[in-house]
Amino acid sequence: MHATFWLTNVRLETGYHVENGMVAQTRTACSHLLIKDGKISDIVSAEMQLNDHFPKKDMKQLLALPSFIEKHCHLDKTLLGDQWLAVTPVNNIFERLEIEKKVLPTLHTTTQQRAEELLSRYVQSGVTHVRTHVDLYPEVGLKNLEEVQMALQTFEGRLSYEIVAFPQHGLLRTKATNIIREALRMGVGLVGGVDPATVDGDIEASLQQMVELAVEGNAGVDLHLHDPDQLGTFTMRRLAQLTKEAGLQGKVAISHAFGLGDVSRAEAEEMADILRDAGITIVTSVPIRRKFPPVGLLHSKGVPVAIGCDNIFDVWSPFGNGDLLERAGRLANSSGWRDEYSLAQTLQFITGGKTPLNQAGEQIWPKVGDSANLVLVDASCAAEAIARKGQRKATIFNGKMVFSSI
Repeated sequence: MHATFWLTNVRLETGYHVENGMVAQTRTACSHLLIKDGKISDIVSAEMQLNDHFPKKDMKQLLALPSFIEKHCHLDKTLLGDQWLAVTPVNNIFERLEIEKKVLPTLHTTTQQRAEELLSRYVQSGVTHVRTHVDLYPEVGLKNLEEVQMALQTFEGRLSYEIVAFPQHGLLRTKATNIIREALRMGVGLVGGVDPATVDGDIEASLQQMVELAVEGNAGVDLHLHDPDQLGTFTMRRLAQLTKEAGLQGKVAISHAFGLGDVSRAEAEEMADILRDAGITIVTSVPIRRKFPPVGLLHSKGVPVAIGCDNIFDVWSPFGNGDLLERAGRLANSSGWRDEYSLAQTLQFITGGKTPLNQAGEQIWPKVGDSANLVLVDASCAAEAIARKGQRKATIFNGKMVFSSI
Protein backbone atom coordinates (compact mmCIF):
# COMPACT_ATOMS: atom_id res chain seq x y z
CA MET A 1 0.00 0.00 0.00
CA HIS A 2 1.58 3.25 -1.15
CA ALA A 3 0.76 6.46 0.69
CA THR A 4 -0.07 9.65 -1.22
CA PHE A 5 1.62 12.81 0.02
CA TRP A 6 3.29 16.03 -1.05
CA LEU A 7 6.99 16.72 -0.75
CA THR A 8 6.93 20.49 -0.47
CA ASN A 9 9.68 23.05 -1.03
CA VAL A 10 11.98 20.68 -2.91
CA ARG A 11 14.92 22.28 -4.72
CA LEU A 12 15.23 21.03 -8.31
CA GLU A 13 17.83 21.84 -10.93
CA THR A 14 16.29 23.69 -13.89
CA GLY A 15 19.23 24.59 -16.15
CA TYR A 16 22.73 25.93 -16.49
CA HIS A 17 23.85 29.56 -16.45
CA VAL A 18 26.47 29.92 -19.18
CA GLU A 19 29.14 32.62 -19.33
CA ASN A 20 31.69 32.89 -22.14
CA GLY A 21 30.62 29.54 -23.47
CA MET A 22 31.20 27.79 -20.14
CA VAL A 23 28.75 26.55 -17.51
CA ALA A 24 29.24 28.97 -14.62
CA GLN A 25 26.36 28.03 -12.33
CA THR A 26 23.40 25.70 -12.00
CA ARG A 27 19.96 27.24 -11.90
CA THR A 28 17.45 25.82 -9.44
CA ALA A 29 13.88 26.44 -8.33
CA CYS A 30 11.70 25.07 -5.56
CA SER A 31 8.76 22.82 -6.36
CA HIS A 32 6.14 20.66 -4.70
CA LEU A 33 6.18 16.97 -5.71
CA LEU A 34 3.08 14.80 -5.35
CA ILE A 35 4.05 11.21 -4.50
CA LYS A 36 1.40 8.63 -5.37
CA ASP A 37 1.54 4.86 -5.96
CA GLY A 38 5.32 4.91 -5.62
CA LYS A 39 5.75 7.46 -8.40
CA ILE A 40 6.03 11.20 -8.88
CA SER A 41 2.46 12.02 -9.83
CA ASP A 42 2.68 15.80 -10.17
CA ILE A 43 5.24 18.61 -10.01
CA VAL A 44 4.13 22.19 -9.36
CA SER A 45 5.86 25.42 -8.45
CA ALA A 46 6.45 26.00 -4.75
CA GLU A 47 4.64 29.30 -5.21
CA MET A 48 1.40 27.39 -5.79
CA GLN A 49 -0.85 26.93 -2.78
CA LEU A 50 -1.87 23.33 -2.16
CA ASN A 51 -5.51 23.01 -1.20
CA ASP A 52 -6.05 19.25 -1.27
CA HIS A 53 -6.20 16.94 1.75
CA PHE A 54 -2.98 15.02 1.13
CA PRO A 55 -0.29 15.14 3.86
CA LYS A 56 2.57 17.56 3.28
CA LYS A 57 6.21 16.97 4.19
CA ASP A 58 8.33 20.11 4.09
CA MET A 59 11.76 19.46 2.54
CA LYS A 60 12.98 22.94 3.54
CA GLN A 61 14.51 23.75 0.13
CA LEU A 62 16.83 20.73 0.20
CA LEU A 63 18.15 19.57 -3.17
CA ALA A 64 16.54 16.48 -4.70
CA LEU A 65 18.78 14.09 -6.61
CA PRO A 66 18.12 10.63 -8.08
CA SER A 67 18.82 8.06 -5.37
CA PHE A 68 22.07 6.14 -5.51
CA ILE A 69 22.88 2.67 -6.83
CA GLU A 70 25.66 0.65 -5.18
CA LYS A 71 27.00 -1.62 -7.92
CA HIS A 72 29.69 -3.47 -5.98
CA CYS A 73 29.66 -4.43 -2.31
CA HIS A 74 30.23 -7.49 -0.14
CA LEU A 75 27.56 -7.67 2.56
CA ASP A 76 28.98 -10.94 3.86
CA LYS A 77 32.53 -9.64 4.31
CA THR A 78 32.04 -6.44 6.33
CA LEU A 79 33.12 -6.25 9.97
CA LEU A 80 30.81 -3.31 10.71
CA GLY A 81 29.10 -3.79 14.06
CA ASP A 82 31.90 -5.97 15.37
CA GLN A 83 35.15 -5.08 17.13
CA TRP A 84 38.03 -3.21 15.53
CA LEU A 85 40.42 -5.26 13.44
CA ALA A 86 43.27 -3.89 11.34
CA VAL A 87 44.49 -5.66 8.22
CA THR A 88 47.18 -8.33 8.49
CA PRO A 89 49.90 -7.90 5.81
CA VAL A 90 50.14 -10.76 3.30
CA ASN A 91 52.27 -11.70 0.31
CA ASN A 92 49.47 -12.68 -2.07
CA ILE A 93 45.72 -13.04 -2.51
CA PHE A 94 45.75 -16.68 -1.41
CA GLU A 95 47.12 -15.77 2.04
CA ARG A 96 44.41 -13.10 2.33
CA LEU A 97 41.74 -15.68 1.49
CA GLU A 98 43.00 -18.00 4.23
CA ILE A 99 42.94 -15.19 6.80
CA GLU A 100 39.38 -14.28 5.87
CA LYS A 101 38.33 -17.91 6.06
CA LYS A 102 39.67 -18.11 9.64
CA VAL A 103 38.58 -14.68 10.93
CA LEU A 104 34.91 -14.51 9.93
CA PRO A 105 33.75 -17.57 11.94
CA THR A 106 35.38 -16.16 15.11
CA LEU A 107 33.44 -12.87 15.15
CA HIS A 108 30.95 -12.14 17.93
CA THR A 109 28.31 -10.94 15.46
CA THR A 110 26.55 -12.89 12.71
CA THR A 111 26.87 -12.29 8.99
CA GLN A 112 23.24 -11.15 8.98
CA GLN A 113 23.82 -8.59 11.75
CA ARG A 114 26.84 -7.10 10.03
CA ALA A 115 25.09 -7.02 6.66
CA GLU A 116 22.15 -5.18 8.23
CA GLU A 117 24.53 -2.64 9.76
CA LEU A 118 25.95 -1.87 6.32
CA LEU A 119 22.52 -1.79 4.69
CA SER A 120 21.37 0.72 7.29
CA ARG A 121 24.29 2.98 6.44
CA TYR A 122 23.52 2.66 2.76
CA VAL A 123 19.90 3.75 3.21
CA GLN A 124 20.98 6.72 5.33
CA SER A 125 23.47 7.80 2.66
CA GLY A 126 20.91 7.80 -0.18
CA VAL A 127 21.29 4.29 -1.63
CA THR A 128 18.11 2.52 -2.78
CA HIS A 129 19.66 -0.36 -4.74
CA VAL A 130 22.64 -2.61 -4.02
CA ARG A 131 24.47 -5.30 -5.94
CA THR A 132 26.21 -7.53 -3.43
CA HIS A 133 28.66 -10.31 -4.09
CA VAL A 134 28.38 -13.24 -1.67
CA ASP A 135 31.25 -15.67 -1.11
CA LEU A 136 30.65 -19.33 -1.92
CA TYR A 137 33.39 -21.82 -1.05
CA PRO A 138 33.45 -25.35 0.41
CA GLU A 139 34.01 -24.41 4.06
CA VAL A 140 31.09 -21.96 4.21
CA GLY A 141 28.71 -23.57 1.74
CA LEU A 142 25.51 -21.54 1.32
CA LYS A 143 25.56 -20.09 4.86
CA ASN A 144 26.74 -16.62 3.82
CA LEU A 145 24.10 -16.47 1.11
CA GLU A 146 21.32 -17.52 3.48
CA GLU A 147 22.29 -14.87 6.04
CA VAL A 148 22.66 -12.12 3.43
CA GLN A 149 19.24 -13.01 2.03
CA MET A 150 17.76 -12.74 5.54
CA ALA A 151 19.37 -9.32 5.97
CA LEU A 152 17.97 -8.16 2.64
CA GLN A 153 14.53 -9.44 3.62
CA THR A 154 14.78 -7.28 6.75
CA PHE A 155 15.25 -4.29 4.45
CA GLU A 156 12.41 -5.25 2.11
CA GLY A 157 10.62 -2.06 1.09
CA ARG A 158 13.64 0.10 1.90
CA LEU A 159 15.82 -0.82 -1.08
CA SER A 160 16.08 -3.25 -3.99
CA TYR A 161 18.97 -5.57 -4.63
CA GLU A 162 20.88 -8.03 -6.82
CA ILE A 163 23.07 -10.88 -5.59
CA VAL A 164 26.17 -12.26 -7.29
CA ALA A 165 27.21 -15.85 -6.52
CA PHE A 166 30.91 -15.18 -5.96
CA PRO A 167 33.46 -18.03 -5.89
CA GLN A 168 36.02 -15.85 -4.08
CA HIS A 169 38.53 -18.70 -3.79
CA GLY A 170 38.28 -19.54 -7.49
CA LEU A 171 35.57 -21.05 -9.66
CA LEU A 172 37.83 -23.83 -10.93
CA ARG A 173 40.19 -23.84 -7.97
CA THR A 174 37.43 -24.81 -5.51
CA LYS A 175 35.25 -26.70 -7.99
CA ALA A 176 32.42 -24.27 -7.22
CA THR A 177 30.15 -25.11 -10.16
CA ASN A 178 27.55 -27.06 -8.19
CA ILE A 179 27.31 -24.61 -5.31
CA ILE A 180 26.78 -21.77 -7.79
CA ARG A 181 24.00 -23.78 -9.40
CA GLU A 182 22.39 -24.14 -5.96
CA ALA A 183 22.71 -20.39 -5.38
CA LEU A 184 21.05 -19.67 -8.72
CA ARG A 185 18.16 -21.93 -7.69
CA MET A 186 17.89 -19.86 -4.49
CA GLY A 187 17.21 -16.70 -6.48
CA VAL A 188 20.69 -15.33 -7.12
CA GLY A 189 20.76 -13.38 -10.39
CA LEU A 190 24.42 -13.21 -11.39
CA VAL A 191 27.37 -15.57 -11.67
CA GLY A 192 30.63 -14.22 -10.30
CA GLY A 193 34.26 -15.05 -10.83
CA VAL A 194 37.72 -13.82 -9.96
CA ASP A 195 40.94 -13.49 -11.96
CA PRO A 196 40.66 -16.43 -14.37
CA ALA A 197 44.44 -16.32 -14.92
CA THR A 198 45.99 -15.78 -11.49
CA VAL A 199 43.38 -17.43 -9.26
CA ASP A 200 41.87 -20.12 -11.49
CA GLY A 201 44.98 -20.67 -13.59
CA ASP A 202 43.03 -21.20 -16.82
CA ILE A 203 41.47 -18.20 -18.52
CA GLU A 204 39.53 -20.11 -21.14
CA ALA A 205 38.08 -22.79 -18.86
CA SER A 206 37.18 -20.27 -16.16
CA LEU A 207 35.39 -17.87 -18.52
CA GLN A 208 33.65 -20.70 -20.36
CA GLN A 209 32.34 -22.12 -17.09
CA MET A 210 31.11 -18.71 -15.92
CA VAL A 211 29.22 -18.02 -19.13
CA GLU A 212 27.78 -21.54 -19.31
CA LEU A 213 26.45 -21.23 -15.75
CA ALA A 214 24.90 -17.87 -16.59
CA VAL A 215 23.17 -19.21 -19.70
CA GLU A 216 21.99 -22.32 -17.86
CA GLY A 217 20.60 -20.26 -14.96
CA ASN A 218 19.24 -17.38 -17.07
CA ALA A 219 21.57 -15.11 -15.12
CA GLY A 220 24.10 -12.37 -15.71
CA VAL A 221 27.85 -12.29 -15.05
CA ASP A 222 29.95 -10.01 -12.84
CA LEU A 223 33.66 -10.85 -12.94
CA HIS A 224 36.24 -9.54 -10.44
CA LEU A 225 39.23 -8.82 -12.67
CA HIS A 226 42.33 -7.50 -10.91
CA ASP A 227 44.81 -8.95 -13.41
CA PRO A 228 46.94 -6.10 -14.84
CA ASP A 229 48.04 -4.85 -18.24
CA GLN A 230 47.64 -7.10 -21.28
CA LEU A 231 46.77 -10.07 -19.09
CA GLY A 232 43.70 -8.16 -17.98
CA THR A 233 42.77 -6.87 -21.43
CA PHE A 234 43.26 -10.32 -22.98
CA THR A 235 40.77 -11.71 -20.45
CA MET A 236 38.32 -8.90 -21.24
CA ARG A 237 38.58 -9.51 -24.98
CA ARG A 238 37.78 -13.19 -24.54
CA LEU A 239 34.88 -12.48 -22.17
CA ALA A 240 33.48 -10.01 -24.71
CA GLN A 241 33.59 -12.71 -27.41
CA LEU A 242 31.88 -15.25 -25.17
CA THR A 243 29.29 -12.69 -24.12
CA LYS A 244 28.24 -12.09 -27.71
CA GLU A 245 28.27 -15.77 -28.60
CA ALA A 246 26.00 -16.54 -25.63
CA GLY A 247 23.65 -13.61 -26.28
CA LEU A 248 24.44 -12.06 -22.90
CA GLN A 249 24.91 -8.48 -24.14
CA GLY A 250 23.77 -6.06 -21.44
CA LYS A 251 23.97 -8.73 -18.72
CA VAL A 252 27.74 -8.79 -18.10
CA ALA A 253 29.91 -6.58 -15.90
CA ILE A 254 33.61 -6.50 -15.16
CA SER A 255 34.49 -5.16 -11.73
CA HIS A 256 37.83 -3.39 -11.19
CA ALA A 257 39.20 -4.07 -14.72
CA PHE A 258 42.56 -2.65 -13.64
CA GLY A 259 44.15 -3.60 -16.94
CA LEU A 260 42.25 -0.79 -18.66
CA GLY A 261 44.15 1.70 -16.51
CA ASP A 262 47.51 0.09 -17.20
CA VAL A 263 47.55 -0.01 -21.00
CA SER A 264 48.14 2.82 -23.47
CA ARG A 265 45.35 5.21 -24.39
CA ALA A 266 45.18 3.70 -27.86
CA GLU A 267 44.64 0.22 -26.46
CA ALA A 268 42.14 1.53 -23.92
CA GLU A 269 40.17 3.10 -26.77
CA GLU A 270 40.26 -0.16 -28.71
CA MET A 271 39.08 -2.05 -25.63
CA ALA A 272 36.28 0.48 -25.10
CA ASP A 273 34.92 -0.29 -28.57
CA ILE A 274 35.04 -4.02 -27.82
CA LEU A 275 33.30 -3.62 -24.46
CA ARG A 276 30.62 -1.34 -25.88
CA ASP A 277 29.94 -3.75 -28.72
CA ALA A 278 29.47 -6.58 -26.20
CA GLY A 279 27.29 -4.47 -23.89
CA ILE A 280 29.67 -4.97 -20.96
CA THR A 281 29.54 -2.62 -17.96
CA ILE A 282 32.69 -1.58 -16.10
CA VAL A 283 32.42 -1.14 -12.33
CA THR A 284 35.17 0.72 -10.47
CA SER A 285 35.75 1.42 -6.79
CA VAL A 286 38.07 4.34 -7.66
CA PRO A 287 41.07 3.01 -5.71
CA ILE A 288 43.57 5.53 -4.38
CA ARG A 289 46.85 3.65 -4.76
CA ARG A 290 46.15 1.78 -8.00
CA LYS A 291 45.54 2.83 -11.59
CA PHE A 292 41.93 2.20 -12.52
CA PRO A 293 39.90 2.29 -15.74
CA PRO A 294 39.79 5.68 -17.54
CA VAL A 295 36.16 6.44 -16.76
CA GLY A 296 35.92 9.55 -18.92
CA LEU A 297 37.30 7.74 -21.96
CA LEU A 298 35.04 4.72 -21.48
CA HIS A 299 31.97 6.91 -21.01
CA SER A 300 32.76 8.98 -24.11
CA LYS A 301 32.96 5.73 -26.08
CA GLY A 302 29.55 4.58 -24.86
CA VAL A 303 30.68 1.98 -22.32
CA PRO A 304 28.37 1.85 -19.28
CA VAL A 305 30.37 2.72 -16.14
CA ALA A 306 29.32 2.56 -12.50
CA ILE A 307 30.95 3.16 -9.13
CA GLY A 308 30.89 0.68 -6.26
CA CYS A 309 32.41 1.00 -2.80
CA ASP A 310 33.72 -2.58 -2.67
CA ASN A 311 35.51 -3.27 0.64
CA ILE A 312 33.95 -1.55 3.65
CA PHE A 313 35.91 -2.37 6.82
CA ASP A 314 36.78 -6.02 6.33
CA VAL A 315 39.88 -8.23 6.39
CA TRP A 316 40.92 -6.71 3.05
CA SER A 317 40.71 -3.04 4.08
CA PRO A 318 40.11 -1.15 7.34
CA PHE A 319 38.69 1.77 5.38
CA GLY A 320 35.37 2.48 3.64
CA ASN A 321 32.05 3.84 4.82
CA GLY A 322 29.55 2.99 2.09
CA ASP A 323 29.19 6.62 0.98
CA LEU A 324 28.80 6.60 -2.80
CA LEU A 325 28.59 10.39 -2.99
CA GLU A 326 32.02 10.59 -1.39
CA ARG A 327 33.31 7.97 -3.82
CA ALA A 328 31.94 9.98 -6.77
CA GLY A 329 33.78 13.01 -5.44
CA ARG A 330 36.95 10.95 -5.38
CA LEU A 331 36.43 10.03 -9.03
CA ALA A 332 35.93 13.67 -9.98
CA ASN A 333 39.00 14.75 -8.03
CA SER A 334 41.28 12.06 -9.46
CA SER A 335 39.98 12.72 -12.98
CA GLY A 336 40.50 16.48 -12.78
CA TRP A 337 36.78 17.23 -13.10
CA ARG A 338 36.55 20.48 -11.15
CA ASP A 339 34.24 22.74 -13.13
CA GLU A 340 30.49 23.01 -12.52
CA TYR A 341 29.47 20.97 -15.54
CA SER A 342 31.94 18.11 -15.08
CA LEU A 343 31.15 17.77 -11.39
CA ALA A 344 27.42 17.68 -12.07
CA GLN A 345 27.78 15.02 -14.76
CA THR A 346 29.81 12.82 -12.38
CA LEU A 347 26.55 12.07 -10.55
CA GLN A 348 25.46 9.64 -13.28
CA PHE A 349 28.04 7.06 -12.22
CA ILE A 350 26.20 6.47 -8.92
CA THR A 351 22.61 6.78 -10.17
CA GLY A 352 22.45 4.32 -13.04
CA GLY A 353 23.01 7.11 -15.56
CA LYS A 354 20.49 9.63 -14.23
CA THR A 355 21.25 13.33 -13.85
CA PRO A 356 18.79 16.19 -13.27
CA LEU A 357 20.12 18.01 -16.35
CA ASN A 358 21.32 16.60 -19.65
CA GLN A 359 24.47 17.74 -21.42
CA ALA A 360 22.56 20.62 -23.01
CA GLY A 361 21.37 21.82 -19.60
CA GLU A 362 17.77 20.72 -20.13
CA GLN A 363 15.91 19.29 -17.15
CA ILE A 364 15.35 15.55 -17.64
CA TRP A 365 14.77 14.50 -14.02
CA PRO A 366 12.43 14.36 -12.24
CA LYS A 367 9.48 13.97 -14.59
CA VAL A 368 5.88 13.09 -13.84
CA GLY A 369 5.63 9.31 -13.96
CA ASP A 370 9.16 8.67 -12.71
CA SER A 371 9.60 6.24 -9.85
CA ALA A 372 9.81 8.14 -6.58
CA ASN A 373 13.40 7.14 -5.76
CA LEU A 374 15.25 10.21 -4.57
CA VAL A 375 17.61 11.56 -1.98
CA LEU A 376 17.36 15.00 -0.34
CA VAL A 377 20.77 16.63 0.05
CA ASP A 378 21.97 19.74 1.84
CA ALA A 379 23.54 21.32 -1.25
CA SER A 380 22.71 24.04 -3.75
CA CYS A 381 23.25 21.81 -6.81
CA ALA A 382 24.62 18.44 -7.90
CA ALA A 383 28.09 19.89 -8.51
CA GLU A 384 28.32 21.07 -4.91
CA ALA A 385 26.93 17.78 -3.62
CA ILE A 386 29.68 15.87 -5.46
CA ALA A 387 32.54 18.19 -4.55
CA ARG A 388 31.55 18.88 -0.95
CA LYS A 389 29.86 15.56 -0.06
CA GLY A 390 26.53 17.15 0.76
CA GLN A 391 24.84 15.77 3.85
CA ARG A 392 21.96 13.41 3.12
CA LYS A 393 18.79 14.43 4.96
CA ALA A 394 16.20 12.00 3.57
CA THR A 395 15.93 8.96 1.32
CA ILE A 396 12.76 7.98 -0.54
CA PHE A 397 12.33 4.56 -2.13
CA ASN A 398 9.29 3.72 -4.26
CA GLY A 399 7.42 6.61 -2.73
CA LYS A 400 8.21 5.68 0.87
CA MET A 401 10.32 7.81 3.19
CA VAL A 402 12.85 5.19 4.34
CA PHE A 403 15.18 7.62 6.11
CA SER A 404 14.75 11.17 7.35
CA SER A 405 16.63 13.49 9.69
CA ILE A 406 14.59 16.55 8.69
